[in-house]
Amino acid sequence: MAATSELDRVSMIVLRYIRKPVFVLIVVYAIGITGMALIPGRDADGNIEYMSLFHAFYFFTYTATTTGFGEIPSEFTDVQRLWTIFCLYMGVVSWLYAIGSTLRLVQNPHFLLALNERQFASSVRRINHPFFIICGFGDTGSILARGLSEHWLGAVVLDTDPERIKALALRDYRLKMPGLCADPAVPRHLVDAGVRLPNCKAVVVLTMDEEINLQISIMARFLNPDLPILCRSTSKRHSEHLEMLGNVTVINPFEIFAQLLSMAITAPRLHNLNSCLVGAKGVKLGQPLDVPIGDWILCGYGRMGKWLHKYFVMHDVRPVIIDPDVGEVAGTSRIIHGHANHNTLKDAGIDHAAGVVAGTDHDHDNLSILMCIRALRPEAFTIVRQNRHENQIAFDAANAELILQSSLTTARRILKHLISPQVQVLVDNLRQQGEEVTRQVVDQLRTAIGDKPPHLWRINLCEEEASAVVEHLKNDRSLTLGELIRNPYRLETNIACMAFSIRRNGKLIILPDADDKVYTGDKILLCGTQSSESLLAASMNNAYTLHYLITGIDAPRGLFFRWVEGLRKAGGKNEQSRPV
Repeated sequence: MAATSELDRVSMIVLRYIRKPVFVLIVVYAIGITGMALIPGRDADGNIEYMSLFHAFYFFTYTATTTGFGEIPSEFTDVQRLWTIFCLYMGVVSWLYAIGSTLRLVQNPHFLLALNERQFASSVRRINHPFFIICGFGDTGSILARGLSEHWLGAVVLDTDPERIKALALRDYRLKMPGLCADPAVPRHLVDAGVRLPNCKAVVVLTMDEEINLQISIMARFLNPDLPILCRSTSKRHSEHLEMLGNVTVINPFEIFAQLLSMAITAPRLHNLNSCLVGAKGVKLGQPLDVPIGDWILCGYGRMGKWLHKYFVMHDVRPVIIDPDVGEVAGTSRIIHGHANHNTLKDAGIDHAAGVVAGTDHDHDNLSILMCIRALRPEAFTIVRQNRHENQIAFDAANAELILQSSLTTARRILKHLISPQVQVLVDNLRQQGEEVTRQVVDQLRTAIGDKPPHLWRINLCEEEASAVVEHLKNDRSLTLGELIRNPYRLETNIACMAFSIRRNGKLIILPDADDKVYTGDKILLCGTQSSESLLAASMNNAYTLHYLITGIDAPRGLFFRWVEGLRKAGGKNEQSRPV
């Protein structure tokens, strides 16, 4: 329906701009051809003759375009030549007018917009793999699109900034990601982006305006009531409205970071594992942070500061708050009204502070606070907020222990959710079981992948993704998880991965054993290396490889080799049955 509408829009704009020049050309051709046919001429013998309509049309066609093939079918009279001169100038002027109108049409912004929307809608309909709709291609959307590409997941992008859409076209993603410069809050654009298509798996709303985010989410919910929506929001009012829509995951980067800091304090091994799973820069598996418990200074009591303060109080930490506009806050040791600098940091007790948070809304202020901390107490644990992604180089040079980059935190959480919601369930489960279980999981994972960065992926035991496995499981044949992830090059070992969970019939099995059986329809979350993902995909779709993993016998392939193997087995049976 949307594509037809866009075709109608393009057609109407074209007709509106072309109808006048086409009408002028028709009139000029009609007058010229009629005149040539009515003006008498003379043949070679001097007899009067009239040009046929076909000859008149042919002559006027090449004359009006200034080509000039001569006088046909006979030499013209002076009257005919005079009319030819008139037709020549009249035709050239009309063609210049028509060409100019066409050029104005090509440059018309409404025509270009309608044409782009039609091409975009057509390209989205041609997508034959699962994809997500990303509304807003700022820092967060760009990071998320890169992460989806790394996991061979597609996306469709809507953004109101034409420069961002141009930048999208230059990205070297593994899968093509169509983009349109349009308002995502307009339902027509969401339909063009594929919100109603069956292979659209979720809408991710990441614009900088929370009111617009809420509007987009409402439109998407009415257009597709069953589609999951992930929306960034830091406002309590907007979050409550979003949760009422149903099947909406609200992403608050400041709350997430506060939760991660709480995890780093109470469960450092789990925090280290989670950081590695989301691809945090500079984090190595098995090397957790040591966050000190003591006196903390909180510079800035904005959206980030409020969430950090809440979780500090949960761990019986009463920080000193430095902020020029803060009012009365419960659960603090002191409040200093002013900006964080040498004097206010000394007044807050920087000399004996365990850590300092630089969490203002401006990157230059946060970097300045870090410089003051380095000068006054270099050994203090530092947490800094990074507001703009383009300042990454400066913050890397600052060497803070923890950096909150809102766009990166949001993109990582969304990517983890899109890859599989089972990841967060696993993290929550390990949080409940304690650090000892987490240590065992980390040791097992390090044994499997070594020092390589962990790579998450999910497999679905269905005909499309695991044809050999589905065929094997038919007729009540069994297959264990250990057999599935066995290394085809060394049967006594597994490929470089471990299974985190299995989702079966709505139930989740956390950290399954190698002896657990797998069934058709299982969704298995694995963590390993990128090469192990490719190797496992090959095993799941090759019946010979799968048979070799299960039995250890390399079955003959091809008709000829199977025939030879059959003869060999038959010969063996004959030898056994021969009397001695």
